[in-house]
Amino acid sequence: MNGWISSALPFVAVGALVLCIWLFMLAGSRAAAEVPKQQKNEYQDDPPRYWALLGWLGHATTFWVTPLVSPTMRRRLHEQLRRGGLEFALTPEQFVAGQVLGALLALALLVLAWLPHGLPSLPWCVLALVVGAFLPMSWLRDLGARRTRQIAKALPFYLDIITLAIEAGSNMTGALQHAVDKGPAGPMSEELRRVLRDIRAGRTRAESLRALAERLRIPAISNWVAAILTAEKQGSSLGPILRAQADQRRNERFMQAEAMALKAPVKMLFPLMICIFPCTFIIVFFPIAIRIMEGGLF
Repeated sequence: MNGWISSALPFVAVGALVLCIWLFMLAGSRAAAEVPKQQKNEYQDDPPRYWALLGWLGHATTFWVTPLVSPTMRRRLHEQLRRGGLEFALTPEQFVAGQVLGALLALALLVLAWLPHGLPSLPWCVLALVVGAFLPMSWLRDLGARRTRQIAKALPFYLDIITLAIEAGSNMTGALQHAVDKGPAGPMSEELRRVLRDIRAGRTRAESLRALAERLRIPAISNWVAAILTAEKQGSSLGPILRAQADQRRNERFMQAEAMALKAPVKMLFPLMICIFPCTFIIVFFPIAIRIMEGGLF
């Protein structure tokens, strides 16, 4: 009797495993059937490569996590996506789905790396989940900061083009078009192109410029927009005002460069103390230590 049971146990285990796999696939197919088909809007920008690689899995995860995204989180993520220039490429729900899948991917990589030694402990699993979920947010913040620096760097050049166009007799909309056509490609060009698109869509120039300042929330852009709107309201000439704005932005860039140059020695001090000074001391004192040891002093 016991021998018959022992012989049947492997078949029971295999049958239970097959049943579990079948139930899992059935549940997965039913869950997948609830996900609506992914639709591509012609006005939507291409998503970043990570979200593009997620494909249907990212779309399904977006559908499942949408009820979990609170209005406050959605508003905060929308603001950060807009700052990073991804407002028309990703929704807050898609970004959260990327975080969830990033956390699961980090956990899977940890388990695979730990397999020769068994399974990782719970603290390591929690750490992998946190790191995997935090990496997309860190990338988005770095993207927004880098984009802000690029806009601040390109702003004086674009102001010069706009000023030259206005002084040549063009209106503000035509000057913006000249700046987009003649200026270098980058975030500033994309934002000005969006301003022109808003104007062509029926919004007033003042509303489009205010939307630009609200979208970027960069002090230099806000001051520039405020100066333009004030000059148009008072009927002042835009040429001298824009010329002064360009000079001021350029001076601010030079001052920032000087400040960064002054901070460089302080930032280099820690690597010098940790990396270079110990190696220098080893090179200098090692022969001395060898001679002392050969002399029998130790």
